Order: sequence, then C-alpha cells, then structure tokens
Amino acid sequence: MSVVIHPKPETFRDSLSTVDKRGKRVWLYPKLQKGKLYNWRHGLGYVFLALLIAGPFFRYDGHPVFLFNVVERTFIIFGVPFFPQDFFLFGLAMLAFIIFIALFTAVFGRIFCGWACPQTIFMEMIFRKIEYWIEGDASQKKRLDQQPWNAEKILKKSSKQIVFYLISVFMTNVFLAYVIGIDQLKQIVSEPMTQHFAGFVGMLAFAGVFFFVFSWMREQVCTIVCPYGRLQGVLLDKDSINVSYDHVRGEPRGKVASKVATGDCVDCRLCVNVCPTGIDIRNGVQLECISCSACIDACDDIMTKLNRPTGLIRYASQNQIVNKKGFGFTPRIIAYLVVFAVLFSGVTYGVVTREAVEVTILRTPGMLFQKQPDGTVSNLYSINLVNKTFHDQTVELRSQHRTGILRVIGNSILVPAASSKDVMATIRFSPKQIEHNKTTMMLDVIANGKKIDEVETVFIGPVYFEED
Repeated sequence: MSVVIHPKPETFRDSLSTVDKRGKRVWLYPKLQKGKLYNWRHGLGYVFLALLIAGPFFRYDGHPVFLFNVVERTFIIFGVPFFPQDFFLFGLAMLAFIIFIALFTAVFGRIFCGWACPQTIFMEMIFRKIEYWIEGDASQKKRLDQQPWNAEKILKKSSKQIVFYLISVFMTNVFLAYVIGIDQLKQIVSEPMTQHFAGFVGMLAFAGVFFFVFSWMREQVCTIVCPYGRLQGVLLDKDSINVSYDHVRGEPRGKVASKVATGDCVDCRLCVNVCPTGIDIRNGVQLECISCSACIDACDDIMTKLNRPTGLIRYASQNQIVNKKGFGFTPRIIAYLVVFAVLFSGVTYGVVTREAVEVTILRTPGMLFQKQPDGTVSNLYSINLVNKTFHDQTVELRSQHRTGILRVIGNSILVPAASSKDVMATIRFSPKQIEHNKTTMMLDVIANGKKIDEVETVFIGPVYFEED
C-alpha cells in the first residue's frame, strides 16, 4: 500500500520576490525559454513594434494617420482630426476604455501585460535579447555580475549600456514623431542642433528616463509602479482566466524517481527560473504575474520529456481547475458588457455625428445694445469657428428670425483646414420690431453651401426705444 506524502505547507507569502528581508533589491536572471507560446507571443510583439515604428509614416489624404500634438492641441486618430472642443468625446472614450479594462481583466486576467504591453514588448523582445547577446544567458550574466571588475566585464557592461541608450534615443524620436509629425521631425534633425537646443536636451532627458526604466527598473515597473497589476485584486475572480498551476493534478510534488505516489509536478523549479518577475506560479494567482506564458512553455517542455500530458501550467480559471467548469458569462461580466456597449455607442455616435465646423457665438462681454445711425438697435457678437476637417471651409451664418439682420464684420468667413478663426458680427433690429428685452435667435450654419448645424444666441434690446 503506497503512502501519499503531502508537501510541507508554505508560509503566507507576504513579501515581493524581488526584495529581500532587508529591503534590498534582488536582481533577477530569468532563463530564456522557447516554445509554442513564446513563438506566438514574440511574433505578435514584433508586429506591434513594426506598427509602432512605422506609424508616423502612415498618411491619409496627405496627413498623418496618428498625431498627438499636445502643444498645439491637435490630435489625429485614424485620420480623423480632433480638437479641444471634442474633449467631451475624449472623456467619454476614457470612461469606455476603463470599463473595457475591467471587462477584459475579468475575463482574461492580465494577459494584456504579457502579450501587448509596451513595457513587456520592449523589455523581453528588445533589451533582454540584447542582454543575452552581449552578456550571455542567465547563468553567464549572473557570473558576470558577481565577478570583479576586469576588462571583460567593463567591455560587456559598457557595450550593453551604450546600445541600450542608443535604442532609447531612437524610440524617443519615434514617440516624438507622433507628437510633432514625421515631416517636422525630419526638418529638426536636418537643421543645426543650436536651433533646437532646448528640444534636443528635452529629447535626451526623455531618452534617459526610457533608458533608466529598461536598464534598471525593469520588472519593478510591473510589480510596483503599474496600477493595473494592483487592480487585479478587485477585478479578478474565480472565473477569470489566468496563467494557472493545476494543483489538483500536480500535487503533491515529487521527484521523478520518488517511490511514493506524487502528482505530475516534479518540482524542477524551471517555471520559477524562467519567470521575468521572479514568482512561483505554483503559489497561486499573484499580482506580479504578467501572464507572459514563459512558465507554460517551460512546464510543457518538461512534461513532454517525461511523456506526461502537457497543460500542468496553462491559461485557465480557478473554477476550470477545481470544478472542471467551462467559461461562462457571469453577472459581473454581463454588467461590464452592458455599460461598455452604452459608452462605446455614445462615443461612436459622437464621432459619426460630429459636424465639420463647430460654431460658438457669444455676446461681447460688457456691452449692451447700441443705437446705430440708421435708427436700428444692434448687439455685437464674438464668433469662434473651428474647422474639424482637412479642407478649407467657407462658412455663412443666416438668421432664422424674420426681422433680425446678421452682418459679419469683414470679408466672407473662410476657415482654413484643421484650424480655427474668430470673427465679429452684429445683429440689428428695428426698434418697433423688438418685442422682448431678450430675444432668443437661431442661426443657420452653412458650410460650402450646405447647412450643417444650428446655433442659438440672445439679442438684448429695449421693448420701446425712443428715437432722437
């Protein structure tokens, strides 16, 4: 009769794997582990990188497809220009995005972090690869860090940091191209540095921050800085899909040559050695886990060599492992879906129905009505017109009131593409035609001969005005 020996219960994990008992940083040396999921994840990551680098070169109708010019308050998203006047759409879109994060996390856990997060893509697919190339694999890098400073160590360490910083400078310029546009970036690069010295220093400073994140902070960004990891505790439940260890099948752990009954886990610790955040996935769901699948490939490789079924570590929910329950729509997921659908519909409606020209008309502050030489009573108005297209717009304003006469001061209103224009205008009434102290008026907005909107304003004048 065989005796089942259960492993010694582990103490409650109340500390980070990257910090020791004295609060000192514990450097990680994750082992490179290739496999099916590794290939899929890296293939997808390189596609994202290619799109990110090529993004500033994409153009539509002669303009960038993406532009986030905070300085000039001009934004282009998928070829559609947006302005500060569209801030309500931005606010609504941010609400929809937050709900989408909650929905996505409730269903798929933190899989975004391991497969699509820029921090992971840059770290694992660029900087870590360069580190392996210059310093060697995990064991070689650890030996290099522990050995005294000599010519080899100085050469490798300095070479790595120089390459890291050059990549940081390059990526900083890529991000800068999204802010000012690729054409302006080319012009700045081709001109003498003295003409853009302040901008050059700013670029180097940002590159320094980028360099610091990937040369020193590394996994600390995911475990300490990133708020998304902290949100897992309230967004995940027993039905959320995570990188999970099948403890039902794997416990109790035991070596391959063990003479007692054990689970499928042979306690090789390879899942720990390949983890970029240094955790033991067998301890359950942890906020440091970025769902990168490295431990899945490592475990599957061991199971294959032992002729045991793969999937001891896999993407699964707690209910799928314990209760063999498949995925289902929970009330919380349905609630998230409904709220997200409403918000997304609102954003879509706002974008689709957005007018080509937005007009804001205000009575000039501090002025009441004026009597004109021809005997009429007038109000002075300030009009702001925003052209939300990439084409010039000839705008005309017409009063719907049967007696009020609207006149624009100056020439006809021509609003340049993707810009705004301020004009002054007057509305005049004959004294006998003024029926109220405040008269609400509607103005038709006509752009390029087509009515696109209506705006409302107020005319102030005396009900009875005694003429001289």
